[in-house]
Amino acid sequence: MAATTNAVPGAVGRTERDMTFWDFFWLMLWAFIFISYLMVLFQVIVDVFRDRDLNGWARAVWLVALFVAPPLTALVYVLARGRGMAQRQQVGAAESRAATEDYIRSVAGESDPTAQIARAKALLDSGAITAAEFDGLKAKALG
Repeated sequence: MAATTNAVPGAVGRTERDMTFWDFFWLMLWAFIFISYLMVLFQVIVDVFRDRDLNGWARAVWLVALFVAPPLTALVYVLARGRGMAQRQQVGAAESRAATEDYIRSVAGESDPTAQIARAKALLDSGAITAAEFDGLKAKALG
């Protein structure tokens, strides 16, 4: 019974499962290119739906073209509509930042002691809190 080996022809001491530095290098390069391509493709799809100027038929044409010839269509889209794509992304980021800051302000409450004391005084004048509670809120606001 002859033993079978997985030797690579012309390579001394190597088997089919061994990976050289250059094999690894090309694998990583192609993985990087593929992941970059996917990021561009998904960015284009998001932008097609984000753009309010495109009507439904134009969106459908871009999506069908992305399905038929994805690399070419993504390249054409970025070249033809890249500037507007960047502007829409900046507007979306600014809106998101503003919404986040508004939420943080609403949750954090007032940090100004005079505003806190004025609010406590209004509660005292309306009868919602007692004088002792007002004094406690005032002391807390003043630190």
